Amino acid sequence: MYEEVTYEEILERMLERVPDDMDKREGSLIYDALAPAAIELQIMYIELDVILKETFADNASREFLLRRASERGIVPKEATHAILKGEFTPPALELESGARFSCEELNYAITEKISDGAYRLQCETEGTVGNGIFGRLIPVNYIPGLETADLTELLIPGEEEEDTEILRKRYFDSFHSQAFGGNKKDYMDKTHSIPGVGAVKVAPVWNGAGTVKLTILDAGFRKADRALIEKVQQVIDPLQDGGGDGLAPIGHVVTVDTPREFPVTVAVQALYDTGYSFEELHSQMAQAVDNYLGSLREQWEGQESLAIRQAQIEARLLSIEGIIDLSLVTLNGKTENIILDAAEIPVSGGVTL
Repeated sequence: MYEEVTYEEILERMLERVPDDMDKREGSLIYDALAPAAIELQIMYIELDVILKETFADNASREFLLRRASERGIVPKEATHAILKGEFTPPALELESGARFSCEELNYAITEKISDGAYRLQCETEGTVGNGIFGRLIPVNYIPGLETADLTELLIPGEEEEDTEILRKRYFDSFHSQAFGGNKKDYMDKTHSIPGVGAVKVAPVWNGAGTVKLTILDAGFRKADRALIEKVQQVIDPLQDGGGDGLAPIGHVVTVDTPREFPVTVAVQALYDTGYSFEELHSQMAQAVDNYLGSLREQWEGQESLAIRQAQIEARLLSIEGIIDLSLVTLNGKTENIILDAAEIPVSGGVTL
């Protein structure tokens, strides 16, 4: 708003207010007296422009967006720890809660026993870094009788602190619908507040009066693991009797579920540039398809159902260096789009010739 208010303009306006019969030339007493004031006024206008931009949520930086959002009770989601499954031998060996192990550069601590030889471990480092490392666990302290220890499965993904733009969108969304007393917005807000949940759909009266189904994806927008489903169930409605023991209102019986995975196999016939082949580009093609399906899963919460479009996959494949043209692309053996059910999410079934 004040970008055009410059030092030169301010100084010129000040000099215009000085009578013309006085010496106003550069280097004169009046000029030298007004110039420093003009600089300070320019700085003031710059600060005013910053204040104006930081006042409104659409332009505010993270620091001031947090202050604006807090006025509506909205705070950013904190980074969370990944929860993983560890398998140990001999199965009869009892491990103590808090026992620490390392895998590559990360450390993990046992939180609870799943079954004989299987335990839940929490990554000590917050964020997504703990979601993708698996393999041999090394005990930090010697454990008598332990033979092998392996990190085998991600149960609840860790999350980074909420991104600024996601928080900004959540702030503006709060004006469109009001969370209250067990309405859809209320269930969505409560479910999203649970660490590990990336998306949720609310189905009211799905199995008679007073019943609610929450269908969730994990923080990576994949099918939720049983551990995450049980965690959400415990928080929202642990007894499923309408007694109001969780966050669900009295009289609501809540069931937590996750969508079915729908594998999509892409078959490709392509014309390759010199020096390229299907085998050399296969990993890039598979990654392009996986990225597209991942973007669809991120949209799942706001869509009635997802459509896998052949043209979108073709466009992504053609953007790969080395692919000149596509003669045929099929999705699960057909040259047509795939429309999924509301309770399905797409996953890659691979890319083939």
